[in-house]
This record gives sequence, C-alpha cells and structure tokens, in this order.
Amino acid sequence: MIHKEGYVILGNAFVWMILIVLLGFYILTRPVAVMLMILSILIYGFLLVFFRNPVRRFVIADQKMVVAPVDGKVVMIERVFEPEFLKEYCIQIAIFMSPLNVHVTRYPVSGDVIYSKYHPGKYLVAWHPKSSTKNERTTVAVETQNADKIVFRQIAGFLARRIVLYTKKGYKARAGEEFGFIKFGSRVDIFLPFNTKILVRLDQRTIGGKTIIASLV
Repeated sequence: MIHKEGYVILGNAFVWMILIVLLGFYILTRPVAVMLMILSILIYGFLLVFFRNPVRRFVIADQKMVVAPVDGKVVMIERVFEPEFLKEYCIQIAIFMSPLNVHVTRYPVSGDVIYSKYHPGKYLVAWHPKSSTKNERTTVAVETQNADKIVFRQIAGFLARRIVLYTKKGYKARAGEEFGFIKFGSRVDIFLPFNTKILVRLDQRTIGGKTIIASLV
C-alpha cells in the first residue's frame, strides 16, 4: 500500500523515468541506455519503498502503554528539560528513521490533542543534539484519560525537507493512528513523565504502533 503523500511524487517520477529512458535509447549507445534504464528503475523502486504504508492492526488494551510512533532505532533515552509545552524535566526517547524505514508517524498514546504547533528551522542531521530544538519540526501534546501529558515531536533531518502534520488541537487521538508523515530521513522524539517505566533500550529497533516503548505509572 502506498501512502497518499507519495502519489504526486511517484506520478511525476514515473513520467520523468519514461522520458529519460526513451531519450537515453535515442541519443546514447544501447549498453549505456540499458544501464540508465536499470538505474532509473532502481531509483523508482527506492521511492516505492520509501512511500510504502503497510496495513497494521492496532490493539492496545492498556491505556498506560506508550507505543513507538515510528519505525526506526532508539538513539536517545535521557532526562531533559522540555521548554516548549511541559516546561519541566521529563524523559526523552528519540527514534531515528533511515530513508528505508516506513515514514508514517503515529500517536504514541490515546487522548485529547491539547497542543499542536509547526516550527520552521534548520536541517541539521537528525541525530545532532540540537536538532530537537533547531531543526524544522512540529510539536504535539496529548492528554491521556489519566491526565498524563505526553509530548512528541516530528523533526526534519538533513534529507527531510517536508514535515506533514494532520492533527490539530481538540482532536481525539488513538494510539497507533496516523498523525503525520516525514519525507526522507528524520526523527521523532517523545517526552514522558519523569516516573515513566522505560521498556526499550538504546539501539533497539521499533515498529510504529506496535512496539511498546514505555509504561505510564
């Protein structure tokens, strides 16, 4: 299944691929034209992989469970001060996505969206310590039924030049449900209450909407 964010890009890429291949066979030698065609197919295949959106069933019975918002690798588990919304110390979990990961972003918890904001910014590499506050990003906060306030942030990376955010204040979020998309290499940070029990470790691979990363007290 292809994500809707890829329809226009894939359509345009397909047209350009056909034109380039036809032009190659017209002006280049046959061996070179064949190599160009193979390269074009490989690039298009990468785009298909990047914009894939696998169908997943989400059954999260325990409202205290926090699920991974994205597919990727845990690159940070730290105690930090969150200055934008929580304005207090909390636990930050950062998950890095390579261009080969599924780039759909999902709600880590269920509840009411009480904050949603887009921030323009730089394009530092996603694992840079300052990317969470300096890069182009979005910040969303959800209040659970137990009154826990969970903040999560889409962060653009060196290759990611467009963040798509679908949610807005007042929306009823459901854990595992899609709330956005990041195009090409990026990161998502989750900020959890200080007493949260963390269930993942550094370098662990996660599956968006499936991997349980923490348990709220």
